[in-house]
Order: sequence, then structure tokens, then C-alpha cells
Amino acid sequence: MTAVARGSIAASFALVCCALALTGCAKKSMVAPPQVASPPPAPAATKPAPTPSSEPSHAPAAAPAFQAGDFRDVFFDLDQYALTADARTALDADAKLLRDHPEARITIEGHCDERGTVEYNMSLGESRASAARDYLVAAGVNASQVQTISYGKERPLCTEPNEACWAKNRCGHVVLLSGPA
Repeated sequence: MTAVARGSIAASFALVCCALALTGCAKKSMVAPPQVASPPPAPAATKPAPTPSSEPSHAPAAAPAFQAGDFRDVFFDLDQYALTADARTALDADAKLLRDHPEARITIEGHCDERGTVEYNMSLGESRASAARDYLVAAGVNASQVQTISYGKERPLCTEPNEACWAKNRCGHVVLLSGPA
């Protein structure tokens, strides 16, 4: 092979390589980064009075505010921590308040009447408070909204030595810690 032929083959080879390099590797198109929306302008110091509209408002209604007294206590039978039908009804109402107001936090205090030992009543009070908390959580309340404490017979809500008063003390007393009220 002559030197001219070899040079011609080398030039052809170089030309083919360049052609392949240019056509085989397409450039990636440049994509502009997404534009960040600028914050809306600050409202003017004075707002014009809203004009009445014939269109009904479609904004969701805010849950009505509530007070600590809107929560219902849960009452138990003697030496029991099982929830009665009345207790479940009260807890259903409390659960609705807590679901509607996820910022609210409560404590359920477990109380007992004055009969029985301190240790027995502390344990029974804890079981009562826990039964109420577990029911609320099962009803869709966030567990972080509910804490419990047992006072047993050490902090009676009623101090008369009779059955009517003792029945008031066999309860899970709901105390609002924080919320919209």
C-alpha cells in the first residue's frame, strides 16, 4: 500500500469518527429551572370594606371554639374500669371535639371513691383513665392529644360520705390543658 493510500484511509477514518461523534451524541437540551413564584404583595394598611356578594361562600366553616366545660367526664361502676354505654357516648362527644381541634390537649384524671386501699385505688384510677384514653385514640383522636394520670382516692371530686358522692368520684375527669378556649 502506498503512502498516499494510507493517508487517504487515515483521513477517511478520521472523518467517519468525527461524523459519528457529532451525530451519535446528541446534546441535552437545556431546561430552565422552575420559576419560584414571588410572594403576593403585602396588603395595604387599610382594606376597603367587603362588598356583599350574591354568591355563597364556599370556604370551609371553622370548627366552633369550645371551652373546658364542653368535655364530658366518664363514670364507672364500683370497682370497674370497663366503659359503660353512657361512658362511650360521653367519649364520642369528647372525641369529636378533639378531632375538630387537633391543637387541643387534655388530661384524663382517673378517680376512685374513698373505699379500698390507696394502692388499689391508684391502680384502678390508672385503668379508668387508660380505658378512656384508649377509646378516644380508637375513635380517631391523635394519641399525643391525650395524657392520663391517676389520683385514686387521694383527690376526690366530691367529699360527702354517701353513695351519690362516691358515684361522682368513680370517674375519668377530663381537664383541658390547651386549646382554642
